[in-house]
Amino acid sequence: MLLELRVQNLLLIESAELVLDPGLNVITGETGAGKTVLAQALDLLLGGKPKRGVVRPGADEAYVEGLFATPPALADDPSLAELAERLPLDAEELVLARRVTAAGRTRAYLQGRSVTAPELAAVGARLLSFFGQHEHRRLVLSSAQLAILDAFCGREQLERRERFERTLASARGLERELAALRERLGVRERDLDLLEFEIAEIEEAVPSEAERAELERERTRLAAVETLREAAGAAATAIEPEGEPGAGGALASVALARARLDAARGADAELDALASRTESLAYELDDLGRELRGYLAGLDADPARLQAVEERLDVYSHLERKHGGSVATVLAHAEHCRAERDRLANAGAETDRLESELAGATAALEELAAALGDARMRGGEGLARAVAGELAELAMPDAGFEVAVEPRAAGGRGPLDRYAPTGADAVEFLIAPNPGVPAGPLREIASGGELSRVMLALMSVATGSAHGAGTVVFDEVDAGVGGATARAVGERLRALASERQVLCITHLPQVASLAARNFRVAKQAAASRKPALTTVERLERSQLVGELCRMLGADSADLTARRHAERLLEAA
Repeated sequence: MLLELRVQNLLLIESAELVLDPGLNVITGETGAGKTVLAQALDLLLGGKPKRGVVRPGADEAYVEGLFATPPALADDPSLAELAERLPLDAEELVLARRVTAAGRTRAYLQGRSVTAPELAAVGARLLSFFGQHEHRRLVLSSAQLAILDAFCGREQLERRERFERTLASARGLERELAALRERLGVRERDLDLLEFEIAEIEEAVPSEAERAELERERTRLAAVETLREAAGAAATAIEPEGEPGAGGALASVALARARLDAARGADAELDALASRTESLAYELDDLGRELRGYLAGLDADPARLQAVEERLDVYSHLERKHGGSVATVLAHAEHCRAERDRLANAGAETDRLESELAGATAALEELAAALGDARMRGGEGLARAVAGELAELAMPDAGFEVAVEPRAAGGRGPLDRYAPTGADAVEFLIAPNPGVPAGPLREIASGGELSRVMLALMSVATGSAHGAGTVVFDEVDAGVGGATARAVGERLRALASERQVLCITHLPQVASLAARNFRVAKQAAASRKPALTTVERLERSQLVGELCRMLGADSADLTARRHAERLLEAA
């Protein structure tokens, strides 16, 4: 059950807090006041994607938080096992939250800790079911009708449907793989020749990233040999001119400095330390000079070696241009070619394996499809009876309702083409609003008000069977009805609220009068250059009479309207 809902800086709402009761909670307000903002807040708690511009103008972020009483055994749900290891899902209360920045980035939280939006949705779906104001438009879709029927059939049917979808995806993958292999077999010899050529070309080159880097370094060195010779020679001469030992240069200067310092050794420890450093410098300069001379002696301009390096690098460049631009991609291509060569060489065995696996998957699909269809046939009869009973409670006592389950039209010639991810069945809801009139498809027969009532009947059945959420939210699902029918809709909502908490956003006074707790959404006029402000307040009984008058289209001072409003409350 939803205990509290807090909203900050969401669209027109700067700050709102709703403390909800068990039973039927109703939210009312003028059209455009911002009632659906609360529906959007709940959708965010269910992991929904925030719409553009949901952050109130001038605010940095929007924040939504819901405090829920934890349903029994939530932490034992197998699909939440991984999440339960990280978070205390067995606490008495759960806090779900969502933060949306003005830039559109979102963060989801569960028990104060960051989670992903899908993780938040997985928990939220077990706490709250949401039915939007345009739900009746989806009701005419065959896919939506099939989903409702499967939900009515129970959890085992939903699990069977998930297994069917996974098996079908696997079978179609095998089918594509087998078709591709058969196509390759038609050009097998040509492909084998090409693969062998490319493997041999790469293996003959024996490429390696280390050699590639070393060749690059060597080419740079050989191409700059004159520059290197000039630099090394000049440096060696600066240290000690060749053929004239001690005749100038850095080494001679340091030797002179060393001799002068040695003459004063023992007179001052600090100068002795400097003399030692000078001695080390003399040794280092002498060693450096010899190494530079050795470097010069080994530095040869070798045009033949440079050409050989260039040719070897050309081999690398050729392979890299063909196979992805780097040594790593060349080597990866070689591995891929070897695998393809082995696959084609053993194509007969591979074909047999794929055909065997595909046959097994097809048999499993047939079994699962038959089980899905049988359950839908049985469930369809029960759903039709249940919906007809609900419609009788919604001022349609003579309406007939049927669930037609037929084989779906095949989409192609292949053995898997007769299946959709949901199975081999097509479902159509049929209604006869009046006695003596043949039943026809909902999309062709039902009016807007009738669709709303059929939807409410279906949702009543669904929330009572398949959905385990403790809170059900209806966002203006009573659109298109009025009068005595509106009263019947309200009674049905209140009956639902005896089994679980119901939160209803409505424009019908007949529904609002039956609530255990009422909230009013009001929009205040905007000050200069400031956005309008929407507030949410809980209504006491004295305030509720005035709100019902407004919903009846009259002023609260209208005595006739007040008497009508009071009679509605008395009848509740």
